[in-house]
Amino acid sequence: MNIAVFASHGGTDMQAIVDGCKQGKINADVKVLICNNPDAYVVQRAKNEDIPYYIVNAKTCDGEEGVSDKILSLMQEYAIDMIFLAGYMRKMPVPVLEKFENRIFNIHPALLPKYGGKGMYGIHVHEAVIAAGEKESGVTIHRVNAQYDSGEIVRQATVPVMEGDTPDTLAARVLEREHAFLVEVISDIADGKIALG
Repeated sequence: MNIAVFASHGGTDMQAIVDGCKQGKINADVKVLICNNPDAYVVQRAKNEDIPYYIVNAKTCDGEEGVSDKILSLMQEYAIDMIFLAGYMRKMPVPVLEKFENRIFNIHPALLPKYGGKGMYGIHVHEAVIAAGEKESGVTIHRVNAQYDSGEIVRQATVPVMEGDTPDTLAARVLEREHAFLVEVISDIADGKIALG
C-alpha cells in the first residue's frame, strides 16, 4: 500500500509511520510528503528518509484551486492508496475528499467527539481536557470529511489524566501513545482489517 503523509509541523507522527514501515510492522510505504509550511521540520525528516516532498499551498500553487489540482496530480503520480494527516493544519480541498472518500485518515489527540472541531488542535486540546477536569483523554483516528474532526471514528485509545498534569505533561503522554497507536491502526488498514473506500 502506498501512503501519502500530509503534515505542517515537526513530523513526529510521520516518523513513527516511516519507522513502522521500515521495521515491517506496517505492510506499506510512505511514498510522498505534502507540507504547506516550508519551514516545518517534517521537511527535514523527509529528506533524511529520502522521501519526496512538496510544499503545497496557495502561494506555491497560485491560489486554493491550484492546491487541489496539485494534490490530485501528486496522488496520481505516486499511485497513492491512502492519505494520512499527521498534524496537517489545513482543511482538505473538497475535490481531494471526493476522490479519496473513506481513504483519508486523521489523528486527533483527544477522545472525539469531545474536544474536536475548529481551533481544537495541539496544546489547545490538552488545555481544554485539563480545564474540564477529565480523568482520561486519548487518541482518535478517524476518516476525514468536509467538517473538522467529524468523520467516522475508526479507533480510539485512552490515556489517563494524572493528578497534577499540566497541558504539556498530558500532551507528552498522549503523543507517546499516539506514535504506537498510529502504527497499530495503519497496519490494520494496510492488511485490510479496516476497509478503504
